[in-house]
Amino acid sequence: MRVLYCHPTRESGPKDCVAFVDIELNEHIRLYGLRLLRQPDGAHYLFAPQAGHRRTATFSKPMAERLTALAVEAIKVARNGQ
Repeated sequence: MRVLYCHPTRESGPKDCVAFVDIELNEHIRLYGLRLLRQPDGAHYLFAPQAGHRRTATFSKPMAERLTALAVEAIKVARNGQ
């Protein structure tokens, strides 16, 4: 599992989307356009894109935590490289 691309946004308020992330789960599955949101308490959550009002994917709690940790690390690297 690895981050293919991380694009930080300019959002800075509570509950803002702080980055868009593409992740390769394995050699067969890639997920594009995942949104990394920062909550008012500083916690981060990663969400799959939506098709209309429905999410295109959901994740178990352990998978969501792992994906979120990868995305948070990627945004730190991306911001330090700018």
